[in-house]
Amino acid sequence: MSAEKRLKQLGIVLPVVSNPVATYVNAVQTGNLLYLSGKGPQPVDGRRPAGKLGREYTVEQGYAHARSTGLDLIAVLKSELGSLDRVVRIVKVLGMVNCMPEFTDPPKVINGASDLFVEVFGDKGRHARSAVGMNSLPMGIPVEIEMIVEVSPKARRRSKVAAKPGKAAAVARKAPARKSANKAKRR
Repeated sequence: MSAEKRLKQLGIVLPVVSNPVATYVNAVQTGNLLYLSGKGPQPVDGRRPAGKLGREYTVEQGYAHARSTGLDLIAVLKSELGSLDRVVRIVKVLGMVNCMPEFTDPPKVINGASDLFVEVFGDKGRHARSAVGMNSLPMGIPVEIEMIVEVSPKARRRSKVAAKPGKAAAVARKAPARKSANKAKRR
């Protein structure tokens, strides 16, 4: 099943893509790899969550924040690619958890995003991953996640000339005549 169909079947509505909060862009593509900048959880009741796992948040709450962050990343993918069906594979996820020094469960927190990616993309959503604890994150957010995605090339449109072979040949025959006529006018 395609990722677009699976998203609808799961009843998931993607959020509006959040804007970068500093001097960077949401994604950069090089070749067939799309690098997504780090994102944090969606605002709750108009406020961006802030706090540490192991103090303000439990593992379950962190999981929900990671899932929310995953939704934002999927929204960026859709915005950048036009269709989630262009995702060949989620290659790598880096999950950072703002936590107390004694907190040892960053992987359980980042599972919120990883589980979502597998729900939406199936086996294409299974990825290599690092989940690490951090002393702090921007604006005090509890999680930040970035990822690298392999994408298929855009479908190329056929040009109108190429679509009509007879016309292409006629255009090719006329082109040299125009060039020599222009050279004659210049002399």
